[in-house]
Amino acid sequence: MKTSFIFAVLTAPLATGAFADPFTVHDTATNLFDRLPAVEVSTDLNDACGFGRNSNDHIGYCATKNTIFISETFAVRAEASYEMAHVLGHAIQVRHGVADVALNAIRTRRDEEDALRGMVTRQVDCVAGVLMASAGLAPFDIAALDAEPFTKSHWGRSPINSGPRVSIGLAARAQWYAIGYAANDFAACSVGEMSSQLIVDGLR
Repeated sequence: MKTSFIFAVLTAPLATGAFADPFTVHDTATNLFDRLPAVEVSTDLNDACGFGRNSNDHIGYCATKNTIFISETFAVRAEASYEMAHVLGHAIQVRHGVADVALNAIRTRRDEEDALRGMVTRQVDCVAGVLMASAGLAPFDIAALDAEPFTKSHWGRSPINSGPRVSIGLAARAQWYAIGYAANDFAACSVGEMSSQLIVDGLR
């Protein structure tokens, strides 16, 4: 059984506070960029886009369907707004060409794959910071987490479970998120050779 994003919002109990924040982030992102994914609640994430043991338990961007799938309990969790912003960062990269640049670099320089994926991930957290600031939400304290988020697969083509898994450490994630949040400008999100220009060019 799957529930559409619109239905989930309309049936949410007094969609305010923490519950409403991830959807505020999504609304902000779709106002800034076109072709971004819709959000759909699913009772079976494996059926939705091949989630599994190696993938995030609550959220993932399914590039095959251009849909962000979330669990039924996703939105009531304290980290939901940041998680939505992060996954939208991947979607923005995919929809506006950065992911293609990264993939081409990885395919031709396999010995540098970890470094290249690290740049992609840093840029995503920077974009997440910009989205949270643009949505008028308080910054999320990544450094206070007990463990690094998003080290399991959470984006890519179906099955998501076989997507990339990247670790860059809490400090690096917190640093680049803070850069984006403070700047509130996607131009600040160039990381090494992963330029943010395609993202800036993709703004409405």
